[in-house]
Amino acid sequence: MQEYKPFKSGKVREMYDIGDSIVMVATDRISAFDVILKNDIKKKGTVLTQLSKFWFDFTKDIVPNHMLSVDVEDMPEFFRKPEFTGNSMKCKKLEMLPVECIVRGYITGSGWASYKECGEICGIKLPEGLQECQKLPEVLFTPSTKAEIGDHDENISVERSIEILEKLYPGRGKEYALKLRDYTIAIYKKCADYALSRGIIIADTKFEFGLDENGEVVLGDEMITPDCSRFWPLEGYEVGHDQPSYDKQFVRNWLKENPGAGYELPQDVIDKTIAKYIEAYELLTGKKFAF
Repeated sequence: MQEYKPFKSGKVREMYDIGDSIVMVATDRISAFDVILKNDIKKKGTVLTQLSKFWFDFTKDIVPNHMLSVDVEDMPEFFRKPEFTGNSMKCKKLEMLPVECIVRGYITGSGWASYKECGEICGIKLPEGLQECQKLPEVLFTPSTKAEIGDHDENISVERSIEILEKLYPGRGKEYALKLRDYTIAIYKKCADYALSRGIIIADTKFEFGLDENGEVVLGDEMITPDCSRFWPLEGYEVGHDQPSYDKQFVRNWLKENPGAGYELPQDVIDKTIAKYIEAYELLTGKKFAF
């Protein structure tokens, strides 16, 4: 049996090259504030992979994506083990674009902090009088650079994203940048509308795109998971204050309240976190989480 080693390890994912494609494994690691925490969250990687699969299927009419299979039987024998079952995705190889595509439907987090300070989010002027967690007048596309582990992403304008991509792909930078913007907003709107019908508000999320062998834009990485999105319960939602969530904001809040914890979570926070992730999966997919 051929052995494989990851050619890339991120905060959460490990990537394996299997020749004509890659296997992307979502580990049970969790990060917050750009730091990998000391604890694993058991089954978290499986939730991320299976929820991403759901959304990739749901949005393939808008933009092609990199998913080929989440069945380990479609992968080399090395991956047909319990530790890879459920949390692994066989994917097309892409040349990933160095722009993180952040989309905001509600004003919260760093966007709310920025708005209170200067009335803007990422340089976009907003109307006066908005309240925390209020739905924005229109969906905002606020791209950023993609930082290495330990560094912070930098917010950029659409114009700056055009410059970055034009340097890499002369003559096509503007085309790619505008496709990233348009795909991001279209995907978010479709998924956010659906999620509302399932009792969940997707306040914001991020996407990553790459180019296939023909130079066409393809959606990659993960998609609308509790790791890369803010999920709020629709029931009880009201503007003017922070919302309860199904995502890792719960972990972030605990870490803020316990600055001396050294990025180590107690067991009850671990248990509550995976319970929230699974609840979100079941609400959104309409399926029981049986992994």
